Amino acid sequence: MNILTKTADGSNTLFNETIGEHYHSAHGALQESKHVFLAAGLKYAIEKNPGEEIKVLEVGFGTGLNFILSFAQCEENKIKLEYTGIEAFPLSRALIEQTGYDQYVPANVWNKFIENYEESLKVPKNLSSYCELTIAHSALTDFKSGNLFDVVYYDAFSVQHQPEMWTNEVIAHACNFIKPNGVFVSYAITGNLKRAVKACGFTIEKLPGALGKREMLRAIKS
Repeated sequence: MNILTKTADGSNTLFNETIGEHYHSAHGALQESKHVFLAAGLKYAIEKNPGEEIKVLEVGFGTGLNFILSFAQCEENKIKLEYTGIEAFPLSRALIEQTGYDQYVPANVWNKFIENYEESLKVPKNLSSYCELTIAHSALTDFKSGNLFDVVYYDAFSVQHQPEMWTNEVIAHACNFIKPNGVFVSYAITGNLKRAVKACGFTIEKLPGALGKREMLRAIKS
């Protein structure tokens, strides 16, 4: 069961009673998404490799907050976005609509997401001339793709509550989908995560974390 809860910055998140953890930081769902995934991930990758197209893979699609902020950013800047989310346990459309995240993006971005959410769990959906969304209803270990991605948002539940998502083998599987010079970002920065990503040929960066966390991880594929 998932329970809607308000975080410290006023934005909502969900508490997953089965896992025993919130989907986003209790210090602020919105600020964490903007800081970790938008600023350190998407915007950084666009600045590093400016162009008209970017491909994002998200591990842990969850509520869709990281996606709608990415969609809005690319729509505003006329950058084509191919976004693939991996989600083993998709939330219902009704529950996502209760989050109140519609207030953080333009109406057309939110409406296109909600209208196409259920179909995007089955097939890739064009949400606009700039955005294609696919949600892979599978575990990360079962995920396969012919695509390589510019950015991976690693947004699984924490190692304390979902340790199977943070093993060397699982991290390496995610890293296999990243292009040379591509970016891996996560709110987490454990010693094992750093070693696992480094073993995959990445250069590690320790960045200031989102509110409530001292540091976060960004890694660049050599």
